[in-house]
Amino acid sequence: MIKVRELSKFYGKKPVVEKVSVNIRRGEITSFIGPNGAGKSTLLSMVSRLLDADTGEVLVDDTNVKSMKSNELSKRVSILKQSNYMNVRLTIRELVSFGRFPYSKGNLNAEDLRIVDQAIDYMNLADIQHSYLEELSGGQRQRAFIAMVIAQDTDYILLDEPLNNLDMKHSVQIMKILRRLVDDLGKTVVIVLHDINFASVYSDNIVALKNGKVVKEGPTDEIIQSDSLKEIYDMDIPIQQMNNCRICVYFNS
Repeated sequence: MIKVRELSKFYGKKPVVEKVSVNIRRGEITSFIGPNGAGKSTLLSMVSRLLDADTGEVLVDDTNVKSMKSNELSKRVSILKQSNYMNVRLTIRELVSFGRFPYSKGNLNAEDLRIVDQAIDYMNLADIQHSYLEELSGGQRQRAFIAMVIAQDTDYILLDEPLNNLDMKHSVQIMKILRRLVDDLGKTVVIVLHDINFASVYSDNIVALKNGKVVKEGPTDEIIQSDSLKEIYDMDIPIQQMNNCRICVYFNS
């Protein structure tokens, strides 16, 4: 479990995240939702220690991340940020191999290569693994970066808006793969999402932020309710039930 306790981040005197406390349970998908500027990405960055918190603490399996060596943390928590542009010419395979760096320090052994192959196969990239990143479509490129995270082989995978700039088909593919990572491999996925219907259909739990604070937290069915969504987004959002999923009809609200 990841325990976030009284976490805050200020830019000047303005709190971007303010006294946030949440529990992220193992073996589930937890989605961070909320309006733009709610603090979702900042919170995710502090959980991964990419960004230092001004107050509070983050515990990964009861160990404070501040006390963990970088190499130890990178074997337990991986993160994929929104901006994953790399100014270097790499093939998919070379990129995915970077996921093994905490273990191999660049000298891949047979086990590292096996895990790289496994991650490439998992993301259905084997037939194009020697293609360069600049040759890929947006969906292929995002799958390549997620394969790198899979190769890192951490219990906790943090993803910051991985569906940005993807069409509907590729967004669904990515979410189905993340669901499989949890259900088949026992990973724990924490994901920042803007589309509340993807959060509704694929998440086990939802943490809703607004103005840097947690306004709702709990199982998905408890959060995807019209009264809760109105509190989060300041708009009326009717809910329809389709194939055992709650779908938010916000486009004509």
